[in-house]
Amino acid sequence: MPLVVLCGRPGSGKTRRAAELREALGGAGRAAHVVSEAAGGGRAALRAEVQRLLNRRDVVIADAGNEARSIRYELYCAARQAGTASCLLLCLGGRDGPDLPPFEAPDPRNRWDRPLLAVRAEEPLPLDALRAALFEGAAPVPHRSTRPQPLRSAGFLHGLDRLTQDVLTAVVAAQRGGALPGEAVPVPGVPEGLVLSRPVSLAELSRLRRQFISYTKMQEGCEENLPRLAAMFVQYLSRSIQ
Repeated sequence: MPLVVLCGRPGSGKTRRAAELREALGGAGRAAHVVSEAAGGGRAALRAEVQRLLNRRDVVIADAGNEARSIRYELYCAARQAGTASCLLLCLGGRDGPDLPPFEAPDPRNRWDRPLLAVRAEEPLPLDALRAALFEGAAPVPHRSTRPQPLRSAGFLHGLDRLTQDVLTAVVAAQRGGALPGEAVPVPGVPEGLVLSRPVSLAELSRLRRQFISYTKMQEGCEENLPRLAAMFVQYLSRSIQ
């Protein structure tokens, strides 16, 4: 369920709005949690607690000044990683002064500052707009790097490890046997072999193997491609070794 990020200067009524939001957005089968920076621990603790509470059922309300763009971006990324919608509620008014943190006003051109809703102290919450932003809008798609990796069977992982290691063993043995750049190195499972453009150390080959395994484990539909992965690995090496 979604994340509401409150934003505003001291004295703008954020804590009162957080309580109103908890009352309005919570309900049967759906809790509304308020995470307050005033509870202690600062920015890191706020972000960690928000990440812990984000799930597919409840609403999380971040009650803090969130005056810096970087803070709002971190919270946006937490919601994106959880695959849930978020919105920013700007509480207008409040105090300003040289002894207070500088306030970086939200800009709706930034993806982490939208949807942006604003409310003054004397105004009621824009609940219809809030509900539309949180419950009707599409959640951002997590980046591939932040998605959980697909689960793979032990047999697939063992097969992937073995076939890539067999390729490395063949390449190292061929180089030790005097294979020259431009010659085709015989590789198990790949009839055309691998043509190296230059000598390659075991350390470099091992690094490329780790990269290929990590990339392959993140891809959907790899189980059925196991018989072809040796050829895919050889192609990967060929492109990487230039």
